[in-house]
Amino acid sequence: MKAMIRLRMGNHDAHYGGNLVDGARILGLFGDVATELLIRNDGDEGLFVAYDMIEFKAPTFAGDYIEAYGEIVSQGNTSRKMVFEAYKVVQSLSDPANPSAAEVVQPPVLVCKASGTCVVPVAKQRLRK
Repeated sequence: MKAMIRLRMGNHDAHYGGNLVDGARILGLFGDVATELLIRNDGDEGLFVAYDMIEFKAPTFAGDYIEAYGEIVSQGNTSRKMVFEAYKVVQSLSDPANPSAAEVVQPPVLVCKASGTCVVPVAKQRLRK
């Protein structure tokens, strides 16, 4: 099972100089993707227990459009192992003469990948198979 969310990083997401977006913002997108996956799989939001791997590959800036993907790769009685990737698909251009300039990024740039485990207690699994 797979899920995707696309979101534009706004000025309110910029946490550092140069409009750099905090990596934790990308992890928040992964959390939203995980929640959707659990709802589709189990009928419950579940709980994100832990990341076992996170790699930041490229910077994200205010104005960038990010697509975050997730997939359940294995599951036990209550645990759901997931993998995630986030890609920059549109970026703002630094053009003082045209501050609204932007471009589609081809190919998309991998900005982060991660894996982790979520849990849905048996009593909350409304869609048990």
